Parts: sequence; C-alpha cells; structure tokens
Amino acid sequence: MVGLVGQVLSEVFGFPTSNTSVQAERYRKNRLCPYNNRVANCTKDKANDPLGVCSIFDSTGSVAITCPIRFRQDWLIAEDSARFFFPPHSTWTSLTEVRLNDRNGVSAGNIDVVLVSYDARGRILDFGSLEVQAVYISGNVRRPFEAFLSDPMKVPSEDYLHRPRPDYLSSSRKRLIPQLIYKGGILRSWGKKQAVALHQSFYATLPGLEEVDPQDADIAWLVYDLELNEQGSQYQLRLLQTVYTLFKPSLDRITTPEPGEMVNFVDHLQGKLDQKLEEDEHNPPDAPTLNELL
Repeated sequence: MVGLVGQVLSEVFGFPTSNTSVQAERYRKNRLCPYNNRVANCTKDKANDPLGVCSIFDSTGSVAITCPIRFRQDWLIAEDSARFFFPPHSTWTSLTEVRLNDRNGVSAGNIDVVLVSYDARGRILDFGSLEVQAVYISGNVRRPFEAFLSDPMKVPSEDYLHRPRPDYLSSSRKRLIPQLIYKGGILRSWGKKQAVALHQSFYATLPGLEEVDPQDADIAWLVYDLELNEQGSQYQLRLLQTVYTLFKPSLDRITTPEPGEMVNFVDHLQGKLDQKLEEDEHNPPDAPTLNELL
C-alpha cells in the first residue's frame, strides 16, 4: 500500500498520491492525463473541472481501477486484444468510441475500442471489439480528491476515511452485463471476437467461467493488475491472465444468480410478519364513532 495512512485515493492524475515529484506536481497542476485520453487533459466527470482519480484503495488496501482511461497505459490492452483477434504479423490499428447500431438503426451504444486489421491498400480484413470495464465508486470521492489537491501531505480527516469504495456489484449488473447483452449480442451474431479488459479485483467478483481453448473462444477476458515500479513513482499496468470463454455460456453464468435456501427467505418473511402483527396489535386502527356510522 502506498500513500498516507487513511488515504483512500491511490492515483491522482496518473501518479500515486505519495508521489511528490516535480513531474507528478506538473500533472496535477495542469490536470493532465498520461494514459492516452482523447485530449491531453483529464476529462473524467467534468471537462472543465475533472475528477482526476485513476484508482482508489479498497477496504483491504488493494488498488481498484476506477477510470476506464487508466487501462490505456502503453496501449497494452490493444496489443493483447489483437493477439486474440488476428493472425500473427497482421497489420492492425485501433479506433475508439465507435457507435454500434441495431437492425433498426437504433444505437446499442459505443464500443470502447474497435481493432481492425487491414491489407496493404488499407482495406479492412477483420475486426474485433474491446470493452474496458473500470469499477464504479460508491460514496463521495470528489471531497477527498479536492482535499488532497489542496494539501497532498495532510492526513485525511475521519470524515473522509473509507467513504469512497469500489462497487463491483453495480459495475457488473448496471454496466458490464448490459454491454454483453446488447453490444455483445450483435457482435456475436456477426461471428466477431470480443475482449473485455478489467482489473483482477473486479474479475474476482464474477462467478467462475468455463474456459475453452483460445482458438475456440468467442471472448477473451483480459485481467490486469497495477504493479508499483521499483522507484515507487508510478504504477504499471500488467496483464495477469487471459481467460478464454464462449459467449453464451459466459453470459448465462454471469446473469444466473446462485439461489440460497428458501427456508432462509421464509424465516426473513416470518420475522417481518411478526413485527407487523406486533405493531398492529399495539396500534389498532381508530374505531369509528357513533356519529360517523350514522
């Protein structure tokens, strides 16, 4: 763990919060993004007042990536995806934020990155989609962010401790699963391969997926981690593993809940019923007066 004790922010504008170098200060002062954003500056949340938090510490002290642009470091995600999509020695490039429409021309959303292979005349030979999934934050992260910028060396007050936290459940249910259903469903119908880039802490919250051989796979799950370099000045994105799966079995596995015992739910219902009956007994409804009945 890097940073002041109690500091919930891991990286701000591309550098660990413990980094007080001239370079880190320059990035913070000018609100720059070192991870291949569409412009030089960070644009997260608000272009004119960006929330430059790349990652935070979770309750265990591990780092959780909270910004999808953070995954673009050195474009490793594109290189790792191209290895799955195309034959060796293919000529390829990447296109970002590509709109995908259904048969009726209705947008199914933007694909984060589309990789295309092309021939010597620039004609497309093949393509594949890459979705990047950071984790949502539960709680207010702007307050500790602004407090850090005003005084990077100040120990956070109790008001900020443990407030922001990664919300993996919402990230999968509200973002990842809908993407796989809508955009992924269209791409699968075309027979195109897909890759999903996410942090290892996020992937660990998903149910176990049945793996297949790479040549048989529809989806490659690219699981990354952040590793602090020897100087402690910056985290480096590192591919931990690639998990190869089929589209439908993976989607079914993620979207199918594991039911608990019904008896536990009945016990819960019984408790709520007992509480309601007890409240009704102590607060009986007002009986109508004789005048009200006449």
